[in-house]
Amino acid sequence: MNRFYLLGASLVPLLGATRTLSEGATIGVCAVLMSGLHQLLLAPLRHRLATWALTLASLLLLAALASCLQLALLAWLLPLALALGHYPALLCLQCLATDHLLPNQGRWRLLARYLGALLASCLLLGASRQWLAEIAGLHLASLAPGALILLGLLWALYNRLRTGPAHPRRQGTT
Repeated sequence: MNRFYLLGASLVPLLGATRTLSEGATIGVCAVLMSGLHQLLLAPLRHRLATWALTLASLLLLAALASCLQLALLAWLLPLALALGHYPALLCLQCLATDHLLPNQGRWRLLARYLGALLASCLLLGASRQWLAEIAGLHLASLAPGALILLGLLWALYNRLRTGPAHPRRQGTT
C-alpha cells in the first residue's frame, strides 16, 4: 500500500458536505484554512524534529485545529455546523495526505494551487448539486452517490476541455 490511499479518504468531506452552495463554500473555506494553517504552523518544526516526532506534532496540531474549527462553526454558523456534521473534523485526513504528498521544493506554490482547486471544486460541486436537486428535480444529486457520479462527470469534462498533448498511450499511430 502506498501513501496515495489517504487521497481516497480525503474525498469524504468533499462528497458528503457539498449538498448546497453554502455548504460547499463553508467546507471549502474550512479546508483551505485548515490546510494552510497546518502547513504554516508545521513549517518551523519540519527541520528540527525527527520523522516520528514530526508526525506526532502534525497529528496533535491537526486535532487542535479541528477542535477550534468545530467550535468556531458552532459559535458563528450554527445551522451550517449542524448541516455539516462531523465532516469538518474529517478534513484532518486531507491535511495529512497533503503533508505527506507535497514535495520539499516548491511546496508553497503547489499547496496554493491545490487549495485553489479544492475550493473551486467545492463551490462547483455544491452549486451543481443544489441546482440539480432543487431546480432539475433530480433527487439523486443530493445524496452521496450522486455527488460521486457528478464529480466523475465534472472531472471528465475537465479532462475533455483541458488543452495539451495527449498521453503517449492515447496517441494513435497512423
